[in-house]
Amino acid sequence: MAVGQNQRNRKNDSMLTKTGKARLGPLNTAQLSKLLESSTKPKEKDKIQRALNKLGKTILLLAA
Repeated sequence: MAVGQNQRNRKNDSMLTKTGKARLGPLNTAQLSKLLESSTKPKEKDKIQRALNKLGKTILLLAA
């Protein structure tokens, strides 16, 4: 469940998992960079950095 909510009043948000964590897949490079700057948890920063690296590789492959 999302933090501070229960099943009855939880709104469907496609950008959050059922546990309340953010989905990083559909975000673009600018959004991921902003999220990386605002994040305070090392575990979240690592996850965001991996998503940025993965996104950068796909952009390079598309450009080639």
